[in-house]
Amino acid sequence: MSDTRTNTDVVIAGAGPTGLMLACELRLAGVDVVIVDRLPERTGESRAGGLHARTMEVLDQRGGLDRFMRAGTQRPIGHFSGLWLDFDGLESTYPRSLALMQSAVERLLEEWAEDLGTHVRWSSEVTGIRQDASGIDIETSGPRAAGPPLRARYLVGCDGGRSTVRKLAGIGFPGTPATLTALLGDVELADPPAEPLFMQRRAGGDFSVFAWEPGWYRVITTEHDRVAGKGEPVTFEGLRESLLRIAGTDFGMHSPRWVSGFGDAARQADRYRNGRVLLAGDAAHIHFPAGGQGLNLGVQDAVNLGWKLASVIRGRTPETLLDSYHSERHPVAARVLHNTRAQSALTRPGPQTDALRDVLGSLIAYDDVNRHLGGMITALDVRYPAADGHPLAGRRVPDVELKTGDGLTRVFELLRTARPVLLDLCGSPRLAAAFAGWADRVDLVEARSAVERWPVWPADESPAPAALLVRPDGHVAWASDAGATLDTAALRTALTTWFGPAAAG
Repeated sequence: MSDTRTNTDVVIAGAGPTGLMLACELRLAGVDVVIVDRLPERTGESRAGGLHARTMEVLDQRGGLDRFMRAGTQRPIGHFSGLWLDFDGLESTYPRSLALMQSAVERLLEEWAEDLGTHVRWSSEVTGIRQDASGIDIETSGPRAAGPPLRARYLVGCDGGRSTVRKLAGIGFPGTPATLTALLGDVELADPPAEPLFMQRRAGGDFSVFAWEPGWYRVITTEHDRVAGKGEPVTFEGLRESLLRIAGTDFGMHSPRWVSGFGDAARQADRYRNGRVLLAGDAAHIHFPAGGQGLNLGVQDAVNLGWKLASVIRGRTPETLLDSYHSERHPVAARVLHNTRAQSALTRPGPQTDALRDVLGSLIAYDDVNRHLGGMITALDVRYPAADGHPLAGRRVPDVELKTGDGLTRVFELLRTARPVLLDLCGSPRLAAAFAGWADRVDLVEARSAVERWPVWPADESPAPAALLVRPDGHVAWASDAGATLDTAALRTALTTWFGPAAAG
């Protein structure tokens, strides 16, 4: 390579929701970022159509949620394979879904990334990589790729299910092949149904027809045991014929905006990191888009990875911290693959599946079942492994109200800067003394809880803690109960594990 200068900290391949969210996280931490994408420009196409509660929480933690709320429509429901779930009772500040097209999510995230000082280099595709002890050289092709290769500390592949970065890094992508063909199109209808039709099951498959915006509709068809051949084109006529086969009508379909196809193949990278290359979003996992989990899963990958990568780059923590990205996020995605396989099976036509859906539908009427499935779909129930045995440890921190010297605030508002927070709710001098070596990278906040008991997923609660250490992604790394002796040794261990050794002096 002719140029060995490190010209950026991180190159992100892929300007979809995952790549853009990761860029925002890194920029908040002061890390230099270059985003490249093989496309010439944003297409405006949208497969995903909404945000779940946990994604809204992490956006709120960064102070960016309002722009998404203004653009979308809140709904207190979700679904598991077309069986409705009530989100209204879920333990969250946002117990609902936000209907918002992927194109709008990308636009808003890109605007946010630009506000933070980074831009997308379109028409720039990663074509080669070479790692060494100090960085990674990244070859790109396209109009924006003139000159020497990019050089960075790390490369993150957020470039989709057919990820070039994953292939160049030699990372395996095992899983199960598709068993069905689904087609999606945004079209106009001359004779639309009077009401939205969501996953109407028929002998030949299922279909959905619903309006996203005035003047056009989203049509989706699914046919089992009809697997599209490799390279087979997806056409408007193919979508129309599929709808005719299943529904017996095409509702006067015309004037397509775009059409796309997908299956229920489920694959996951066998490792999320190979040296200086990491994977996130669809580059790390693909699955049947059931329950609206894919976009949200990728955004949450980015929030888990961003602060860890920034901390390593800034020399605060050893590189081994990056291994926790795989150990925490790989099981979360594996569970999504598992539940979407189940949802795919529940869409198959036939009396046996009809009976199974009836039984499951009757079970969902019970609060515990609704909460279990709702927590899984929304990722509100995610708990990372934690050495601390406190009920909150490893879980997302509850967004409770706090009393500070400056007035009332919420826990989420303390995470706006994407820095970790040690929350002192008891005014202990021992806590401040134990924390001293990390004051350069962890914010100490003294406050009092405005409530006596804090919610603990799924439907429990515990007394307000005396203190807790919250990671930048909003998960609790350590906590201590009121009335208990503060285990400052355990606190120092958690601080060292997640945020590096104490500063000298």
